[in-house]
Amino acid sequence: MRRSLSLLPHALCLGAAVLGLPVTAALAQERPYTPSMTCAAVQALVARQRRIVLATSPNAYEKVYYESGECRNEVTARPAFEPTLDDPYCFAGYRCVQRNNGENSTR
Repeated sequence: MRRSLSLLPHALCLGAAVLGLPVTAALAQERPYTPSMTCAAVQALVARQRRIVLATSPNAYEKVYYESGECRNEVTARPAFEPTLDDPYCFAGYRCVQRNNGENSTR
């Protein structure tokens, strides 16, 4: 059973190819797309999953944590504000950034 679960992503890509769908579209659907969700829905999803990769645009994504304590060692927690249907700056949780390297260095 465990082996068949590990083959699931490959089977989905193969199925998408057989149906004529772009494989990148099948892979992109694995990340919830925040601009198509309400702020409350994004917050509930992060709370349920505890850590999740969210798509914030067609080409951008970010790993978001429910609790700031998930960031350890050389990284620190910063609020993650994501665009949603009803709030362009929805507080979704926390993201980890490198210490002493500015805000642009996420991890």
